[in-house]
Amino acid sequence: MATLQQIIKTAENKGYTIDKRPFKLNIIGVRNAKATNQNTFDDELAYFYYDNNGQLRGKVAVGTTDPSTYWLNNPMNVKGAAVLKSGEYKDAYAIGLHRGQYTALVQVKPVTTIRDNDRNAIINYFAPTTTGLYGINIHRATLNKQNKAVIGQDSAGCQVFRDVADYNEMIDLAKKSREKYGNKFSYILIDELDEIKFRNTSILFLGLGLVSFSLYYFFKK
Repeated sequence: MATLQQIIKTAENKGYTIDKRPFKLNIIGVRNAKATNQNTFDDELAYFYYDNNGQLRGKVAVGTTDPSTYWLNNPMNVKGAAVLKSGEYKDAYAIGLHRGQYTALVQVKPVTTIRDNDRNAIINYFAPTTTGLYGINIHRATLNKQNKAVIGQDSAGCQVFRDVADYNEMIDLAKKSREKYGNKFSYILIDELDEIKFRNTSILFLGLGLVSFSLYYFFKK
């Protein structure tokens, strides 16, 4: 698991905004590039703030940033299961109720989702995208599950904390942040696969460039 400092540095290197106002809650999700099972909590959700002295306070918790195997096979939307696209979603969340049941951070502004509609257990990150209001909330897993490591139906595309203690602490910080700065929260999602896709694409274009140059040189002769 990455440290809080490492996650913040990665976000800043990507040009994302870290709000360092005292007690302003920041939330960053990290999608695990090495994940092989879409039905387990294998991503990271960092929640943190800076105190009056500029000291970093917070934690990196276990969670998921993806729809589970169940929802990949049985998408809610006819366009496919919702996979939140990496990026920065400014003021896209507010404290509300998840499905009218319990306090959560609920989506209030459009976000972009990858729509995986091939109905298998593997996420297709190259599927078409849609942008809108889809209820991509930040919430917790079902309480008192027999096997808390298994996502089951807990995520159809939401960003979900596995452990209720971590989640409750995040919500408490959100309420304190709301008192000072209002009911709006930004969310950053870092996808470790982006680096791999960028590197592979760069290698591909470099290879094509070398082939094109070689053919040009050959025919010019």
